[in-house]
Amino acid sequence: MANVSARHGSRRRTINEINMVPFIDVMLVLLIIFMVSAPLITTGVVDLPSVGQAKRQPDKVIEIVVGTDESLKLRVDGKDAVRTSLRELASRVTALQNGSANAPVIIAADRNVKYEQVVKVMDTLQKAGVQRVGLSVKTTGT
Repeated sequence: MANVSARHGSRRRTINEINMVPFIDVMLVLLIIFMVSAPLITTGVVDLPSVGQAKRQPDKVIEIVVGTDESLKLRVDGKDAVRTSLRELASRVTALQNGSANAPVIIAADRNVKYEQVVKVMDTLQKAGVQRVGLSVKTTGT
């Protein structure tokens, strides 16, 4: 082996430079791809609530009270509650909304009511096409 290296007389020099041309070519191609495809991407529309509507109180609030014995009562604008059943609930709520599916419906349930009963009420309202359903909570202020 010593003879082989002696014949050539010179050693190969290592290249200490990195060829940047392929790297620059790849970056330019990626830049062109992003510049061409960016205008083609459709943006999603987010419907955010406006401040003016958030301060305004709703015209009519429909409240469904679920008792500990799983009985349902229907109350409109805080007036006297009327007993109803789960079967009649959807038709009564849609009649009270007067064709406006945006009227809010609030479900108020006792702490000891089974969660399954509250979900049944919510499911019944969803199948009836009621869009705004919320849960009433008790605030604990300090």
